[in-house]
Amino acid sequence: MAPERGVGALTAAGADDAPGREPPYDLIELLFFAYRDFVRDVDEALAAYGFGRAHHRVLHFVDRNPGLTVTDLLDILKITKQSLGRVLRELVDQGFIVQREGASDRRQRRLYVTTRGDELALELARLQSARIGRAIELAGPEAGDAARRFLYAMVDRDERGKVEKLTALGRPRGGGA
Repeated sequence: MAPERGVGALTAAGADDAPGREPPYDLIELLFFAYRDFVRDVDEALAAYGFGRAHHRVLHFVDRNPGLTVTDLLDILKITKQSLGRVLRELVDQGFIVQREGASDRRQRRLYVTTRGDELALELARLQSARIGRAIELAGPEAGDAARRFLYAMVDRDERGKVEKLTALGRPRGGGA
């Protein structure tokens, strides 16, 4: 008998790696397509500045965590120092982010968005919020909480505490780190 297909067909019992069980292709593919569309509006807005998705991620986390260190940002993004260096340099050179040395450790580089950086980060968040709002409206009022639980569960178990502290799950916008 073929496995049931379609949105909602996969249960917790079908989510494991049991031999002979078909991968949850519907969810895998929906995640691909949802991500594609989730970032499209932002990609178009970023193109006006010559920026890409890496710039967006850096801007987002620095905006949400004023005073974030470069080391902490590397850990959040799981990218190389070289990759971050290029993106960060462009954001600093164009006036979206400033770097300051740490108060207690002058070797630390703490990152802050400028007014211009905050405005762009908020514009990008509003674009994505509109898409999320439309999806929740279509899926029903309980969909937001279900999506939060699902996405949180997708995060590696040993990263969940850190993710909770870094996200709106743990604090409101502008709450700082």
